Amino acid sequence: MSQTITVRLTRDLAEWLDATAAKRKGRSKSAVLRTALEQYLHGDQSAEANSFLEKAADVIGSVRGPRDLSTNPKHLKGFGE
Repeated sequence: MSQTITVRLTRDLAEWLDATAAKRKGRSKSAVLRTALEQYLHGDQSAEANSFLEKAADVIGSVRGPRDLSTNPKHLKGFGE
């Protein structure tokens, strides 16, 4: 059985919650808070919270260049020789 509570957040916490929910498309603010509370309760950090994607989210897409160097033969010329 779930229980509903009301919490007043500081502006910083509210902004963090909005940004975190927006980054994790399809996740509600309630789901983000539940995950954070469960992590705090269990004293652990999930792989999702510590992923490279999470840490680099603010710089992803900030550099211009070829979309995928791994499949473009032009950029693979001489690789491994």
